[in-house]
Amino acid sequence: MPSAPMDVEAAVVEAKGDPFRIRTVPLEEPRPDEVLVRVAATGVCQTDAHSRNQDYPIPMPVILGHEGAGIVEQVGSAVKDLAPGDRVAMTFPSCGRCDACRAGFPANCTHGFELAFGASRQDGTNAYGDGVHGHFFGQSSFARYALATERNTVRLPDDMPLELAGPLGCGMQTGAGAVMNSSRSAPVSPWSSWAPERSAWPP
Repeated sequence: MPSAPMDVEAAVVEAKGDPFRIRTVPLEEPRPDEVLVRVAATGVCQTDAHSRNQDYPIPMPVILGHEGAGIVEQVGSAVKDLAPGDRVAMTFPSCGRCDACRAGFPANCTHGFELAFGASRQDGTNAYGDGVHGHFFGQSSFARYALATERNTVRLPDDMPLELAGPLGCGMQTGAGAVMNSSRSAPVSPWSSWAPERSAWPP
């Protein structure tokens, strides 16, 4: 039997251009492939501002945030490689089933846009209650707790400061990917100390 939803504090945008308002919102427990993360830090990206202003027509009210990092609190029954207590960063969502995902290019997922901006799971459901939409970029990290999936949650080294890890999920890999794809650099080069996921599709 499913447990009762937990109440989480979240920064909610009620309507186009509104300020972020702190609200308590019900959140369901994780489904089999989902990961509940206690958010320790999150970056603020221009995409959040664009979405708040409806430059991307996402459903509202909504919990934004897509550069989150924190501690795994609970995992679904099908999650294999993460466990409660793991330090993680959350990144963009992908379906894992389309041609791009199967070829190792999740940044080019056929369903990437709807998963990022649909403010729901891919099946159209929402884990958040009171009419509030979540799942923004598969995480909605402007909250005390975020619900992600194993596919967009990455375990971090124990010595990685969580307050520095959030931007790895969007800003850092976007910038590094742009440089590497434009310059056709190898994933490991003298100017780079880390290698983001490949983003060029088709190969």
